[in-house]
Amino acid sequence: MKPYEIIKELESDNSRKFKESVIAREDLAGNTEFFEGVSMAMDKLRTFGLKQVSESAKDGPGLDWTTFVDTANKLENRTLTGHAARDHVNHIMGFATQAEWNHWYRRILIKDLRCGVTEKTINKFSKIQVPVFECMLADDSKKHESKMKGQVFVEPKLDGVRVIAICDKTKSEVVLMSRNGKELVNFPHINTQFEQLMSELDQSWIFDGEVMSADFQSLMRQIHRKGDAKTEDAVLNLFDCMPLKDFAQGGCDKPLTERKKWLESFAFGDNISIVESIKFDLDREHDRFMAYNRQCIDQGYEGIMIKPQHGVYECRRSSLWLKVKPFIEVSLKIVDVEEGTGRNKGKLGALIVEGMDDGKFIKTNVGSGLTDEDRETFWKDTAKLMGKIVEVRADAITQNQDAVNEYSLRFPRFMRFRGFEKGEKI
Repeated sequence: MKPYEIIKELESDNSRKFKESVIAREDLAGNTEFFEGVSMAMDKLRTFGLKQVSESAKDGPGLDWTTFVDTANKLENRTLTGHAARDHVNHIMGFATQAEWNHWYRRILIKDLRCGVTEKTINKFSKIQVPVFECMLADDSKKHESKMKGQVFVEPKLDGVRVIAICDKTKSEVVLMSRNGKELVNFPHINTQFEQLMSELDQSWIFDGEVMSADFQSLMRQIHRKGDAKTEDAVLNLFDCMPLKDFAQGGCDKPLTERKKWLESFAFGDNISIVESIKFDLDREHDRFMAYNRQCIDQGYEGIMIKPQHGVYECRRSSLWLKVKPFIEVSLKIVDVEEGTGRNKGKLGALIVEGMDDGKFIKTNVGSGLTDEDRETFWKDTAKLMGKIVEVRADAITQNQDAVNEYSLRFPRFMRFRGFEKGEKI
């Protein structure tokens, strides 16, 4: 089958098994063109520098794959930019049939295949693998108490949105990405400050941190607004950096001590700061460590982060970074709701949430933490809640007495939504 026909087929059925069967079939058929195009569209580090790509309104004789790839390569390495890029793309569009352009070539250039297939699905069933955009994520210290030792850096745990700032010298551009590889476009002042730094860079770099604003919920309301986003007060707090080529290959083997020195060598603008990082010897400074932990909690931080001074950077969840909190937080999916009683009758009483955490299936009701406004607003359109990911804070995970291999939470409290689309965590 032609690639655009496969995309249309994948769009026709929302079933996960159906989509997997189509991907597996095309892999068995050796459809290299399809999987190369999918990789071009899904690889978050491959960009084409186009703000808009027009849809086709008429049929051309057909555009061959090698011609398209040649154009895409010129766009990617920025030998074709600006008006020349726009005109050339419109030129090759004239050769494509309407279906192949609108459902295939155009979607590669806008990096959105719109067929409900993820990188993980492709990689599960295809020999041609799509690079998955990942940054380093911390693990829970309660699962790795034996690793709480030795020479470490300790940092406050920030309550913001993770940002990977990509400063690409070869493309002369700065892109801010979320932890999932979604471009964040509503922080132009931060982009500008990185652009001013670009001339000082000896190569392409990435900077890892968390952007924070007045409060988390205000930030979440602004971060993906289509226009008139008010983010001028947002500050990007950096805690790591490395050459882009290392990040693209899955991590950096230079020790954190060296990466911290790199970070401190750059001159950033007013809205970019470096996170406080203090050295501790956990084998000898237990009392000092505990005092700093209490200090961070008293100052309103979520807790602290512990990182070995000679640790590498791994683009995955890793026990090299440990988060220490006075409570647990889990992200669970909303599967149902309950109406309230008493003063909450006719309003939302509780969210019924479930999901996996640390190998345990958790299902619980969450009613605490919801404001009166939340209860009224959410109850008006409960269908919109289904499938959303929420962050729930609790004292502990407990065994559910009424079910086998099912767990609940002690004193669960609604904290916030963690994404903008169903099933998405940010």
